[in-house]
Amino acid sequence: MTAMLDVRDVTKTYRCGGRTVEAVRSVSLQADEGDLVVLRGPSGSGKSTMLLMMGGMLRPDQGTVSCDGADVYARGRGRRNRYRRNTVGFVFQRFCLMPYLSVYDNIRYPVTLAGRRRRAAAGDIRDLAERLGIEDRLRHRPHALSVGEQQRAALARALVAGQRLILADEPSGNLDEENAAIIAECLVEENRRGRTIIVATHDPALLAIGTKQCRLERGALADDARPDAAGA
Repeated sequence: MTAMLDVRDVTKTYRCGGRTVEAVRSVSLQADEGDLVVLRGPSGSGKSTMLLMMGGMLRPDQGTVSCDGADVYARGRGRRNRYRRNTVGFVFQRFCLMPYLSVYDNIRYPVTLAGRRRRAAAGDIRDLAERLGIEDRLRHRPHALSVGEQQRAALARALVAGQRLILADEPSGNLDEENAAIIAECLVEENRRGRTIIVATHDPALLAIGTKQCRLERGALADDARPDAAGA
C-alpha cells in the first residue's frame, strides 16, 4: 500500500558564514493515512527543515517527498501551490499571523483560499476557538494576544480548512503545562477524525501522543519510525 507521505533520502544544506551546514542528511520516513507521527530531537536537529520539505515549501537538495505516490517537487509551481493549499495545514513555529487582520480573519484565511463560503466556516472557526480557549480573542489583533494565545490561533488556522495532512512545528513551545495538554488533546482528536498529523516537538505532553516516533540528531534519523512507540 502506498504511504500517504513518503520521504526518501532527503538532504538539505545551507551556506552559513562561509561554511556549509547540512541541516538534514539522507533522512527517510513514511506516514500512512491516519498516523500521528512525533518527530523529536533537540533544537537544531533538522525538525523544522524536515517539516518545510514535507509541506512543499522547501525543495530538498537530494531525495524525494511524495504524497499519495506523486512527487511533490516534480510538480509545477501551480500544482505544488494546490498541494500546500488543499492538502497541508501548517503550524509555523513563529506563528506567521497577519498583524493587520483580526484573530478570526487570520483563522479564516485558509478557508477563503480554499473557496469555502464564509457562513459555512463560521461554526468551524468558533468551535476550534472554543476548544483552544481563545473564543474571547477572535476580534482582537494578534499583537493584543499573549504568545501562547497566538500559538493556539496559529493551530486553529492550520486545522480549520480540513486539510488531510497537518504539519505542526513546536505547537506547544510557548505554552504552560495546562495549555500544552489542550494542544495535545486537540491534535489527538483531529487524528481520530482521520487526519494524518506530523508534529515536531520535545514537549513531554506531545511526545506521548504519537502512534509513531522518529528521532533526529544533527540532521540524521537516529531512531526509525515505529508503530506504537508512544512513550518510548
